[in-house]
Amino acid sequence: MAEADARIEPHERLAETLADPLSRVDALIRERMASENAPRIPEVTAHLVGAGGKRLRPMLTLAAARLCGYGGPYHIHLAATVEFIHTATLLHDDVVDESAKRRGRPTANLLWDNKSSVLVGDYLFARSFQLMVEAGSLRVLDILANAAATIAEGEVLQLTAMSDLATDESTYLRIVRGKTAALFSAATEVGGVIAGAPDAQVRALFTYGDALGVAFQIVDDLLDWTGTEATGKNVGDDFRERKMTLPLIRAIAATSGDAEARAFWHRAIAQGRQDDGDVARALRMLQDTGALASVRETALAWVAEAQAALAILPETPLRGMLHDLAGYVVARIR
Repeated sequence: MAEADARIEPHERLAETLADPLSRVDALIRERMASENAPRIPEVTAHLVGAGGKRLRPMLTLAAARLCGYGGPYHIHLAATVEFIHTATLLHDDVVDESAKRRGRPTANLLWDNKSSVLVGDYLFARSFQLMVEAGSLRVLDILANAAATIAEGEVLQLTAMSDLATDESTYLRIVRGKTAALFSAATEVGGVIAGAPDAQVRALFTYGDALGVAFQIVDDLLDWTGTEATGKNVGDDFRERKMTLPLIRAIAATSGDAEARAFWHRAIAQGRQDDGDVARALRMLQDTGALASVRETALAWVAEAQAALAILPETPLRGMLHDLAGYVVARIR
């Protein structure tokens, strides 16, 4: 049995443990994404929900609430809230990025149009606020409302930093903490808050979610250069979109004394004049400078911070699953 369990990924073990509340979250999501007045809304949302996904963020809320001993019903509402916010941001992101695929399927903006994607995303944001209000906690409302605003700020900051070769690591971290980590940390924090956990445990849950979210995004940026078809990543997509991710930032900094390299980055990133062989050339430079290896070490450091934050929480199998989940984030790039 232990050998069979070893083959199950951490997020799958977590999903099995939380199977009952997760099914209730899914039922609530399907109920609240319905609309009698606008049939386009359930069409678009059903397409995105049907594309799968690990439900990682709502699982974090459910796990945090259970870990802190919660016995009420509102962790279901909050987990659904987190997933609605996440889904809304995906719809908006695909429009901004002009994406054609999401999780291996055509995006909603491609199947319908940009207007539908934006407006349905707005609808899901509105639904998320209805759900969080039903939990009856001003503190929870404050956390999730701030997260929604922070996500938008992160996306706008990324847009303004696009193709700017002066973008540094501190700016990158602000972007990542905004667009990705904010929802991870809110997901875990509200689980502790709704459970009435001590402030020290709530802070630990926030730290865990924040560090996990940063590691998750750093790894995602690494997979843009090292991913395979199995990971759903096409090598160099972020480079083609001229996004200043951490691997690129470090490679540019490492080659700042090389006039030829500077000219290459200026043409391909700043000016957006890319040739067919540029992705392969950029990848070689990322490898030669050690940028990919150093970024992986950075991701591991964030994972270690997430795992360390759990020490103050009750020592249960569920805590062990959250610990393993953090490690799995970086294991994706091995």
